[in-house]
Amino acid sequence: MSLQKGGKAVLFGLLVVLGASWGLGLPLTKIAVTAGLRDFGIIFWQSCIAAVLLLPWVLVRGGLPLHRRALALYAFISLAGTLVPNYAGFTAQRFLPSGVSALCLSFIPMAALPMALMMRTDHASPGRLLGLAAGAAGVALIVLPGNALPDRSMVPWVLVALIGTVFYALEANGIARWGTAGLNPVQLVAGAVTLSALVSAPLALARGVFINPVTDWGPGTWAVLAGGMLNVGSYVGYLWLVGRAGAVFASQVSYLVTGFGVFWAMLLLGERFSPWFWAAMVVIFVGLALVQPRAVLHRAADEAAG
Repeated sequence: MSLQKGGKAVLFGLLVVLGASWGLGLPLTKIAVTAGLRDFGIIFWQSCIAAVLLLPWVLVRGGLPLHRRALALYAFISLAGTLVPNYAGFTAQRFLPSGVSALCLSFIPMAALPMALMMRTDHASPGRLLGLAAGAAGVALIVLPGNALPDRSMVPWVLVALIGTVFYALEANGIARWGTAGLNPVQLVAGAVTLSALVSAPLALARGVFINPVTDWGPGTWAVLAGGMLNVGSYVGYLWLVGRAGAVFASQVSYLVTGFGVFWAMLLLGERFSPWFWAAMVVIFVGLALVQPRAVLHRAADEAAG
């Protein structure tokens, strides 16, 4: 096997691992919110778990940079990659099947491409524009009259869930466009989750959704713990992939998060979906295939081999 092929195998292998672990986080979140746990309470403890796991490693290996650009990056990743999308996603999950939430995450590349075009970090083509149109058609199959959703009252919550995809796309493009100021992925995540914990703690207390680890243990709390641990590895891997292969390539993880998310929802939660849902998923995946630029794959493989 050549180095180039080996590089591709590493990149795609990481995509599969990220997709499976992030996809599992969706039904875990559904278990948590079904148990009565809420937004900033979940965000606080998952951020704390990540900080506890990452900060010792960072401090031993040189410390956590606190210069102005590093602090700006921590704030950007905390806001765009944790606080806003998680608040939207955890809120929407109270009302949506876990599989539908997984399908919503597949729109990250659809949002990432227009942003990349505006930032002039990527290019358009007729095929990719057709892919965006297919993505819009997939949204229509979900939210317009039909049977993709078990209840039409869920439509507004689909739109709330899509807010998270926009912010994830913004995060990926921001990192790809402005770089990481010399910080490695673990430092980036450690700084961002520490800041997320500091911000979400008072918000959780103010909203009355703080999770007391002494009195609140149950299936939901265990789900938060497991989800937090999964999120650490997934997030570090994702940011590494963005820096290594570009925002649009890394956004392909949405394929696998969606696929695994639907699989885990069926396996763990017993969810079942209508033909309209599967049709929307097929159309969206066609759109994703058209959106991805082949040049990115070759460039990423060359970087991995080098």
